[in-house]
Amino acid sequence: MAGPKKPPGIKRVRDLVDGVLLLDKPVGWSSNDALIKAKRVLNAKKAGHTGTLDPFATGLLPLCFGEATKFSQDLLEADKTYETLVHLGQTTDTGDTEGEVLETRDVNVTEEQIEAVLAQFRGPILQTPPMYSALKRDGKPLYEYARAGITLEREARPVTIHKLEFLGYEAPFLKLSVMCSKGTYIRVLGEDIGHALGCGGHLNALRRTQVGNLTLDGVVTLDELTAHAEPLSLLAPVDALLSSFPAVQLTEELAKRFLHGQRIALGKEDVAVPAEPGRVRVYHDSKLLGTGQLQEYSILAPERLIATAHQ
Repeated sequence: MAGPKKPPGIKRVRDLVDGVLLLDKPVGWSSNDALIKAKRVLNAKKAGHTGTLDPFATGLLPLCFGEATKFSQDLLEADKTYETLVHLGQTTDTGDTEGEVLETRDVNVTEEQIEAVLAQFRGPILQTPPMYSALKRDGKPLYEYARAGITLEREARPVTIHKLEFLGYEAPFLKLSVMCSKGTYIRVLGEDIGHALGCGGHLNALRRTQVGNLTLDGVVTLDELTAHAEPLSLLAPVDALLSSFPAVQLTEELAKRFLHGQRIALGKEDVAVPAEPGRVRVYHDSKLLGTGQLQEYSILAPERLIATAHQ
């Protein structure tokens, strides 16, 4: 005879948490695992990250909670800055330390040769995405094909290397700083630099130091987050994601109209307006209402609105 039925599990009630956590992702963690851990510690209902970091990489991983998730796409599109260590003379199947070594070669390069090669990679370049990536083909990520020993043709894509700085060289390790556009694979950049130097290479270390206007200033580790008595106090406000956009301050009446989705002719109002049209962050009484597009003739069109701004 079967015993008594267990009562159904009680579903955890999550909190409505709004803000941004500037996480210093540790090595060995996937971006998604780090997000799940932070979400659990903060007991947050809704969360998302702003572009993945490989498990072997460390550094800035902005995590968005609640209303901040509405603006996470902006950081996906933003330029990123990294410091990286390229191990010259050794290639791996993943382009980093997590793969199997494919080839080892002697390294005989000078700093002058390195500088000459780096110059080839500054500005707009074409880059072929790696097989060990999350890009999908027929609904399946490329890394699944790679693990099965299958190599597919990949089309080279345009990316931009805004800055590529030589930080030091102690054979066989080349230290670089890279500021690049979205979609750039630093692993591939390291491999391509090694190939151009005639010795091959792979990434030994990678640390992201900046995403858009966000830097390592104020970053928090997972250990610090977990140990903190009031972890919610570690969150930056939602508008930390929007600091690159000019601000517009609305009166109470204009704020109501904005939150109802109405376009507003600011030229007819006593409101300071940025000189150039474009995206703006919109406030009333220092409270973020959302973002808008400032159009010709100082017309403000609502874009993404903060739901809690109605309260």
